[in-house]
Amino acid sequence: MDHTVKAYDRELEAIERRISEMGGIAEKMIVDAMDALANADAALANRVVDTDPRLDVLQREVEDQAVLTICKRAPVAIDLREAIGAIRVAGDLERVGDLAKNIAKRSRKIGPEPLLPRVVVGLRHMNDFATELLKDALDAFARRDTERALEVWAQDAQLDSLEDSVFRDLLTYMMEDPRNISFCTHLLFCAKNIERMGDHATNICESVYYLVTGSTLPAERPRGRREYEATASPAE
Repeated sequence: MDHTVKAYDRELEAIERRISEMGGIAEKMIVDAMDALANADAALANRVVDTDPRLDVLQREVEDQAVLTICKRAPVAIDLREAIGAIRVAGDLERVGDLAKNIAKRSRKIGPEPLLPRVVVGLRHMNDFATELLKDALDAFARRDTERALEVWAQDAQLDSLEDSVFRDLLTYMMEDPRNISFCTHLLFCAKNIERMGDHATNICESVYYLVTGSTLPAERPRGRREYEATASPAE
């Protein structure tokens, strides 16, 4: 969008660059945390934990710059929503990093204890799906694409279903052998962390929709394609 004040354009571009950097870091943390868990790789888990402060710094920089821009420029309408949207997206990405860090910490607690192959497959499937949701949400944000944002928003129910499947498997293993209870409990928390990553991806989609249209999506996410089409549609 063209602005009469070129400095304003540069401020917005600087914010976008920080968010883009945050997105890249968060995506890598998700993948690395899962690899550390699946492979009992303590060194990789430590790197994930050590990366998190960089996301925290970037989140504060985005928030500070956006607030400063609002104070200096007094933007209105979509320009104001750009600043607010940036603050929201940065906050969600910071939380994704925290969740990936949590998984890395869990992997260190589990240590070299062998994991059940079926559970690893289920968790990795969840993690891959959450990573794709986040990538697509960030792409929708970069393009200001409400249609893509709505598609990603509607897919959150699939991640919930995957979590339910992993949850049932883990409960079964715990009932079959009490010795599985300790590490299965850690894996239950990992599954919940991955599910929460998906929630933050859909939060980003909600921010995209608000940024572009000025309207908000329903508080309750749809449970299927038909309900999604009935509750939200791209702006004309």
